[in-house]
Amino acid sequence: MRTSLLFRWCCISSALAAIVAAASYAGGNQDPRPATVYGHVELRGFVPAPSYRDDFYSYRPPSQTTREPDPLRAIVYLEGDNLEPASQPPTAVIDQKGESFVPHILAVERGARVSFRNSDDIYHNVFSFSKIRRFDLGRYPKGQSRSVVFDRVGLVRVFCEIHSHMSAFVLVLPHSYFTTTDASGSYRIPNVPAGSYHVVAWSDPFRLVRKEVQLRSGGSSELDFLLEQTR
Repeated sequence: MRTSLLFRWCCISSALAAIVAAASYAGGNQDPRPATVYGHVELRGFVPAPSYRDDFYSYRPPSQTTREPDPLRAIVYLEGDNLEPASQPPTAVIDQKGESFVPHILAVERGARVSFRNSDDIYHNVFSFSKIRRFDLGRYPKGQSRSVVFDRVGLVRVFCEIHSHMSAFVLVLPHSYFTTTDASGSYRIPNVPAGSYHVVAWSDPFRLVRKEVQLRSGGSSELDFLLEQTR
């Protein structure tokens, strides 16, 4: 008798589960596939080439090959309530090359470690006075790297204590739904949960632009940006 009752209860539970699943399917959750947002970012305005100053600590001027500036790029990221952080943010690298930081702007997820590598034949000293992350890595020579963990969300400006013309930005975000444009200005952010978001494009020295987008399951949306220079 007890076995028969247990069997009936299992059948009823299975039937209820099937009903709930069918209702969920009918309610619009039938397509859990992620979405993609992509597009192009145009950076408009005159941008002066980086100036190099040879001072006491520059034992020799940068070579012509290292004077070539890194192509201007923009960071594109999402703002929304249902964007989950990654379990383990990857390590990123900012190189010091030709007395400049490469890349000039870098986006990382909160908790990521950024390694500051010195590829110049001179000493550098990376530091920041930003409230988001204050640090001073001291002076170190070519071939060495020193790193910093960025555990708070916000924008951190980075300098070299020896070379005042060197600067960079680290944008710390609460999730991994961001990217950097390629040399042609194109970007693509895949695997985004369906929903409503703000898509933000930013670069230095350009004005931030924010646009709304509705991403549908399994779909893709194209969103282009025009950033005007601020100085």
